[in-house]
Amino acid sequence: MARRKDQIKLGAFLLFTGHHVAAWRHPQASVGIDFENYLELARLAEAAKFDAIFFADGVAARLKDVEAASRKAHSGIYPFEPITLLSALSSVTRNIGLIATASTSFSDPFNLARQFASLDRLSGGRAGWNLVTSSDPDASYNFGHDAQILHADRYERAEEFADVVLGLWDSFEDDTFIRDKSSGRYFDPGKLHRLDHSGKHFKVRGPLNIPRSPQGRPVVVQAGASEPGKELAARTAEAIFAAQITLEEAVAFYADVKGRLGKFGRSHDDLKILPGIFPVVGRTESEAQEKFEALQALIQPEVGLNLISQLSGVDLSAYPLDGPVPDNPPATNAGKSRQALVLDLARRENLTIRQLYLRIAGARGHWQVVGTPVQIADVLEERFENYGADGFNIMAPLMPGGLADFIELVVPELRRRGLFRTEYEGSTLRDNLGLKRPTNRFVDAGNAAAAE
Repeated sequence: MARRKDQIKLGAFLLFTGHHVAAWRHPQASVGIDFENYLELARLAEAAKFDAIFFADGVAARLKDVEAASRKAHSGIYPFEPITLLSALSSVTRNIGLIATASTSFSDPFNLARQFASLDRLSGGRAGWNLVTSSDPDASYNFGHDAQILHADRYERAEEFADVVLGLWDSFEDDTFIRDKSSGRYFDPGKLHRLDHSGKHFKVRGPLNIPRSPQGRPVVVQAGASEPGKELAARTAEAIFAAQITLEEAVAFYADVKGRLGKFGRSHDDLKILPGIFPVVGRTESEAQEKFEALQALIQPEVGLNLISQLSGVDLSAYPLDGPVPDNPPATNAGKSRQALVLDLARRENLTIRQLYLRIAGARGHWQVVGTPVQIADVLEERFENYGADGFNIMAPLMPGGLADFIELVVPELRRRGLFRTEYEGSTLRDNLGLKRPTNRFVDAGNAAAAE
């Protein structure tokens, strides 16, 4: 197989005190709730030439089991709403991309389009929207629902939501605002486009009242790996935060999603696949393992069980901790891809319930690697060169030390192999991810009509 000519893309998934479920209990963990904590991490990632920092989000505190939730930092209680946080970080960073999660299940498309367009302009073209549907049943109760929204309904709404937002971002052409003082004309009305969308879920006239950004529009990111999720991603996404554990699964997922692009008139380069990886780095194997075991020892059983329930939607608290995961757990309306990933892992490795929560406590269903810089660079290179990934979203086990370890120890090894940049390619997130600047759909439609 010929060596790839492109390079690995890297994102930093910033989460509180770290991605390990017990990270907050570690003596070296930062508190992780003040702006200065995030400023430190953003500057650390930017100095290392990461493509982007990424924030997850939720719109409910996960307090069904209050006692278990009280022992977790990952309980849905976020220090900041992410678009607000990234807006603040945009003023103290210059090159790194700024990606925030916002749910199509509990947002309004006009407001969301306006918020991300603002962030994109504030940052000079560095914004990205992580489009998600929300499986969290607690969130439903905060938005006028009496029950969790069904999986199929969530994706049907998301399809239309994405169309509305993408259409609104094309409300103005690049050179609409002429601001000609001599003629007294502020903008060219022929370059303004009203959306006039009327669908099952939304009726939105438009136009968006914010001009087009330097990168055309924010980068659209997604994470779903269910069948509807892959179809939505193939049609609209420009990056996917994937969660495959094995090389075989990653290669199959990569080929599957990229193979769908053609039917939507898109090329393989229009979509970057960036699986999450939870790396525990040590200068020696024993040092890496000691770091990992120190975190594992801090997990409390009720927290482990709560984590399984949160990720899979299945409550296993009535089953023996050291017994097997049941073959046919109760059906749920949780996120299908993550549920399947967690339960398939238990069956494939013949894990007990305790072993399962220990297995997912760090990466929460993502890829986990414990080893030396060379060992971690080896597996990243293997997955990249075999077309199982275009890059990786780094989920540091502990903040800030885990991210600093990866940057200090693994990034130089990737650069030595020619796999990672030494300088940013451009000033926008699209420039650095290698994504083309999108054309305006209304201009394209006009050009096509004129050519007929």
